[in-house]
Amino acid sequence: MPIEILMPALSPTMEEGTLAKWMVKEGDEVKSGDVIAEIETDKATMEVEAVEEGRIGKLLVAEGTEGVAVNKPIAILLEEGESASDMKVPAKERMPEKPKEEEKKASPESVKTEAKKEAKPAPAAHANGKGERIFASPLARRIAGQKGINLSSVQGSGPRGRIVKADVESAKPGARKPTVPSGAPAPAPAIDARAFYAEGTYEEIPLDGMRKTIARRLTQSMQEIPHFYLTVDCELDELLVTRKKLNAGAGDTAKLSVNDFLIRAAALALVKVPMANVSFAGDALLKHEHADIGIAVALEGGLITPIIRAAETKGLAEIAAEAKSLADRARNRKLKPMEYEGGSFSISNLGMYGIKHFTGVINPPQAAILAVGKGEERPVVHDGKLEVATVMTVTMSCDHRAIDGALGAQFLEAFKSFVEYPARMLL
Repeated sequence: MPIEILMPALSPTMEEGTLAKWMVKEGDEVKSGDVIAEIETDKATMEVEAVEEGRIGKLLVAEGTEGVAVNKPIAILLEEGESASDMKVPAKERMPEKPKEEEKKASPESVKTEAKKEAKPAPAAHANGKGERIFASPLARRIAGQKGINLSSVQGSGPRGRIVKADVESAKPGARKPTVPSGAPAPAPAIDARAFYAEGTYEEIPLDGMRKTIARRLTQSMQEIPHFYLTVDCELDELLVTRKKLNAGAGDTAKLSVNDFLIRAAALALVKVPMANVSFAGDALLKHEHADIGIAVALEGGLITPIIRAAETKGLAEIAAEAKSLADRARNRKLKPMEYEGGSFSISNLGMYGIKHFTGVINPPQAAILAVGKGEERPVVHDGKLEVATVMTVTMSCDHRAIDGALGAQFLEAFKSFVEYPARMLL
């Protein structure tokens, strides 16, 4: 029986992707493990391998097609002994064919007629009397039918308001769905910036998948996560001396950056203050076993945060090599989802751009991010004497549902101690 090859979910959050390139053509023989296509997500370009062996019978999605939904059929694989006549390809799944010459010469009247037919929307399935779609599980629908319950009167408790088994079991026939008071304000519509500017006075640049994802996730972060901020100054002179000495003796191996020291300092501080190494999970806190540190990497048109796993177990040289490798592959869109999803803490460093102080937006499911400014010479007081020191300002954004002010302060105190006395990192 012909096998449908589906658009794979390359990460837990992926909903759609772009079929960038086919590595096979119709009629090609493939075996398990052969690369058959390249898929672009909002973060990376990944190769898709065949999981069955057979012959490519039909390519259903053309190269370059954007917005291909996860689990949508993209090709059909024929097993041994099968032919094209065994395939049943739904018309809506067929790859669009190039128009024939006679189709190009079709009359305007026929084109208008076809356009009207295509524009007519299909009726929504499982809708209530107002035409609004009702989302419910199959089991919930069956129980509702047996009990004579109108699903439009049931308030769903599942994801996105979906009606589940427990909702219909507790509902009574004829019960009314809770309504929003008539005096409650309606949600404000999104503001379209184009309304404020005369046409022709700006260039409109469409958002790519990465920028759309960044906009959606950061808006969600600021709306759902109660951020608060803690700021501390760290003196860098001793760290800079240590870094210079280590790099001088490193020879041809990778040179250590200030950021490498900060990654290790953050990891060790999370070990020292383990309750800051958590994620908020609705009805529980997830206390992480390891300090998985994300490092923000700027890309053309966006950013990504690859993760150094178990950073507390790695030395400075290993952190430096891994950070460089991750950053290089991130800029080439070659990261795997497991290399940038999850994590327990993030560092965003804009010091190299001359930024003195800023605040970061928390990257869910993490509960904190550290924003690092530039190190610069500033006047400081030591033992009552005015001196000059190289000082760096860092600001920690905390999820108040998981980290309280005192806990965040304990983490920054530990972080500062490792930065200002870097020999402690080598113990």
